[in-house]
Amino acid sequence: MRIAEISTPELRRSQADDQSPNSCPVLSQIESLIMQCEEDASSGLKLSQLATCLRQSLARLSQFTPLANSAKLQIWKLSYRLWNACVDLSNASSIRSSFSSPSSSIAAAEDQAMLRHVSADMLSLAGEVSGVASPEFKTAFFYYKIGVMWHNLQKFDQASSCLEKATDLLSKIDPRMVTDTGQRKLLLDLNIARSQTAWEVSDHILAVTLLNRAKSFMFGSSHQYKALASQYLVFGKSVLSINNENKSQNFKEALKLLNDALDLCEKGFSTARTRQETFDLTALKLKILRFMAAVHLQMEEYESVIKCVKVLREPEGGDQHPCLPVLAMKAWLGLGKYPEAEKELKGMVVNKGIPEGVWVSAVEAYFQAVGTAGMETTKGVFLGLLGRCHVSAGAAVRVIHRVVTGGGEGSRIRAKVVADLVSDKRVVALFAGDEAAKDRGAMHAILWNCAAHHFQSKDYETSAEVFEKSMLYVPHDMENRVLRAKSFRVLCLCYLGLSQLDRANEYIDEAEKMEPNIASAFLKFKIHLQKEDQDRALSQIQAMKTCLDFTPDFLLLAAHEAIACHAFLVAVASLSNLLGFYASGKSMPTAEVVVFRTLVTILTNDAGNEPEILKYIKDAHSRASEVGPDCFFGKGEVAKREVKWFAATSWNFGIKLGKTKDYVLSAEFLRVASELYGLLVDGPVDENSAMIVKSLILTVSAMLASENQKGEILDIDVKLGVELLDRAGKVLKSISSRMQLDDGQNVNVEPEFHILYTLNSYEIYGRMNDKKSQYLIVENFASSKACTPANLLQVGLTACQGPRPNHEVSFFALNQSLSELISSPSPDYTTVALVMRKLITITSTHKGDTDDDGVYNLYKQAYRIIVGLKGGEFPVEEGKWLATTAWNRAAIPIRLGHFDSANKWMKVGLEIAGLVPGMEIYKACMEDFVNGLEKKVGVRMCGENQPQMTVA
Repeated sequence: MRIAEISTPELRRSQADDQSPNSCPVLSQIESLIMQCEEDASSGLKLSQLATCLRQSLARLSQFTPLANSAKLQIWKLSYRLWNACVDLSNASSIRSSFSSPSSSIAAAEDQAMLRHVSADMLSLAGEVSGVASPEFKTAFFYYKIGVMWHNLQKFDQASSCLEKATDLLSKIDPRMVTDTGQRKLLLDLNIARSQTAWEVSDHILAVTLLNRAKSFMFGSSHQYKALASQYLVFGKSVLSINNENKSQNFKEALKLLNDALDLCEKGFSTARTRQETFDLTALKLKILRFMAAVHLQMEEYESVIKCVKVLREPEGGDQHPCLPVLAMKAWLGLGKYPEAEKELKGMVVNKGIPEGVWVSAVEAYFQAVGTAGMETTKGVFLGLLGRCHVSAGAAVRVIHRVVTGGGEGSRIRAKVVADLVSDKRVVALFAGDEAAKDRGAMHAILWNCAAHHFQSKDYETSAEVFEKSMLYVPHDMENRVLRAKSFRVLCLCYLGLSQLDRANEYIDEAEKMEPNIASAFLKFKIHLQKEDQDRALSQIQAMKTCLDFTPDFLLLAAHEAIACHAFLVAVASLSNLLGFYASGKSMPTAEVVVFRTLVTILTNDAGNEPEILKYIKDAHSRASEVGPDCFFGKGEVAKREVKWFAATSWNFGIKLGKTKDYVLSAEFLRVASELYGLLVDGPVDENSAMIVKSLILTVSAMLASENQKGEILDIDVKLGVELLDRAGKVLKSISSRMQLDDGQNVNVEPEFHILYTLNSYEIYGRMNDKKSQYLIVENFASSKACTPANLLQVGLTACQGPRPNHEVSFFALNQSLSELISSPSPDYTTVALVMRKLITITSTHKGDTDDDGVYNLYKQAYRIIVGLKGGEFPVEEGKWLATTAWNRAAIPIRLGHFDSANKWMKVGLEIAGLVPGMEIYKACMEDFVNGLEKKVGVRMCGENQPQMTVA
């Protein structure tokens, strides 16, 4: 649609206003671009490039705001010219579209929409112009038209942007003050267009809101009522086509939209001026009613379906659509009114417009619904009697009792029939008044027992239905509040069984209003658990404790429920709260030690709970110390098993954390384990004494190992380590004494713990700089039966290494190791050689010249060890090392002229070399050197530098 250019006397006068000198070149450039569009409207101009150039020019023009009125007028004219050029382009495109591909046609339409968008933006930039009437409506109209174009092109973001701009332009205008028909129509069309776009991007709430807002823009035209009603219908149909799990909500939403559409149709009849307008509205109304009937059928609201069908069949409506008898028949079947359904079914046979497949399906539905003829007949006869004559409440009780207790299968179907019967208003009316109180109680008892039977069979759906109907026979008075609360609680249980948690929550809320007690609070707790809402479940634990009839038993039940739902955090909280009641002296549902054991067991299900596990094990030990082991753990074998369980658990976690290098926690667990094993010791020494020793030793080991993670241990920890090792030492001494007596006690500590005890003690005393104690502990270990040469070698190597070496301890341990190795029936000469090398190295390094004889004696000792050995028994490389190092020690004395000392070292070197296979050449060189030296000594006392012999 072409739009006429603005030309009014006011605008002609405004042309005389001064224009901004800076904006004139930009306006000229825009006009030039629009002229290209006008001239080439029928050619293949690249419109996208033209739109880009126009938008760039428009951006430059915006820098000169505010513009003079003349400039604004020129922008308005240029905008209209651009719009009209786009109209010409659209007309030309429509002619060419029959010869071009769909993709090229869409691209051309998008380019034209871009140009029109620029046209609207020009009006928006210009704003109000003196003499132009309703500029905001004209600009909004441009944006509305462009928004519709973008919507048709499925560019919903652009469409929404344009329509929102149009809405913003008109937002300050009061619709009631608008009298122009075109302007009111624009307001209506704009809201409908925005609603359509919002619906396409799935913003259904906004879409419906905009449609509702559009109702205020109606101006007495039946076409507008029809347009708006049609849009509601479109949205309703769209909701019905959505395929998701929440069908019930979809039906409700669709029904609301259809009701709005129907309401608009009814209002539109008063505005119809011609027969055709009335006919159009009637056709739309019938269509809406058919959809409403279909929705009610899906929602199983059969009465509403029948109402819709009756309206559709009214003489003035006279709708003969083939779907009506199908809807009516299914609705009558749903209502259990089989004669009416049969009538509809027969009517469908003569209706040739209904497909055969639909008719056959309807017949199957009819016969499926008319099953269980005996009970349905009873129901029909009874309800028929209610309408014809007076029936007593007692008679109703007998009938219901007969149906409930009827033999054979089909108890669920019988229950359904009973539920329908007793919920009938006419049946309920029979039990009104005080005179029917006894029969009312009997009816409630029958229904309650029936529902309880189905509950025990885990048929929770039927049970819930009958329980609900039984409440029809409980008066709404104060005397029956407790009974009603009980009914709500049992209904909550039914819907918990059905996993309908929201419904269960509604019933328990009602029960709490009538009778707040611990049972209701506990059911609330179960609902939170099944909803996996652990935060609310934790809060509900505290709420349970505030109930007047609360007992600690419910905390234990809560823990069991939480464990069943794998809500271990809630289970821990329940049991933790339960522990708080043991100090009160009240009677408790289970022993305190069992609660602690359960807590620890629960926490072991997840990794990372070790700190909490340690806390509860420590608390258990503290409680045992506070109330006494016999009172806490019990007596006899039961108590031993409990203590052993906690001790073993603590030990296992200590070992596990030690393997994962969490030494701090490992030490804590092992120390607690030693305390717990101490509770098991019966007499001076028994089988648990060994576990005490092991736990104490490993505790100190973990403390020492933690230095690599948190730095050097504190003095207080060193003192603690001394205390623990002192205790371990006493127990070890007792075990050794008992073993010497051989009194039958099967108590033994593995050798590795003896050496570990010695090494730990050495390290701890080293941190106290107590070298005397270090020496004594090693000396005592060396004299024990558990000591082996390999252990002494390990101690010796440890003592000569690290930041705090003790060379006296190292020399002692290595010397003892060497003595025991040599005295062995079959010495390990590889180890002997290693010990000899270490002893020589330590003596040479740390005693030096002050103990030259000591080093010499070690070489002589080595010589005596090697003498008499078969070739290869003593490690050859170690033999070479001994020979060459002894020989090389003569080099310095020779240089200093101390030939007696040099001769001593050369002699021992030659002696050892003579015993080592493969050193024949070395020995020959040595002997030659000695001979040469003797000759030179006879001539002069000093001479050339002497060569040294080395062995790799």
